[in-house]
Amino acid sequence: MYYYKRLRDLREDNDLTQRQVAELIGTTQQVYSEYENGIREIPLYKMIILAKHYNVSLDWITELTDAKRAIK
Repeated sequence: MYYYKRLRDLREDNDLTQRQVAELIGTTQQVYSEYENGIREIPLYKMIILAKHYNVSLDWITELTDAKRAIK
């Protein structure tokens, strides 16, 4: 799981707290913290919510590409 750093970067770039993002994806701050720290794997459906919210591709979040493409 290498994508956890990009989860943190997205959150910080958008001036959001872990609690705010956790509420967005329907989890607790503690669980979201574990996603960001690579302790727990984030479910795909929650990553899709985040990709849509931040307007980036799943490929970018998962580090399959360095192109931060917007979703069309």
